[in-house]
Amino acid sequence: MEFGRVIGRVVLTRKDPKLDNLKLLAVQPVDHDYNDIESPLVAVDSVGAGANEYVFYTTSRDASWPFGGQAPIDACITGIIDITTIDQSKKAESLCS
Repeated sequence: MEFGRVIGRVVLTRKDPKLDNLKLLAVQPVDHDYNDIESPLVAVDSVGAGANEYVFYTTSRDASWPFGGQAPIDACITGIIDITTIDQSKKAESLCS
């Protein structure tokens, strides 16, 4: 799973019928310090995320699981982040290993 920030909503006039009634959001991937990385992507929202919320999302085949694996989905928001903590001593330790 990856971290991201919701930066907008995506509205489509034509799409696969299996995507009907699914909310599509633009997500900016971020690192664990909330700095922007990579290019934004479109993800299906399975948890009711909103603008500027930090979320975690999954990509690839796993992204369609919340919808029964039947819809053509490449990225899916699967959680809203309330708070994160990183143990800096463990982070430094793992970098040295």
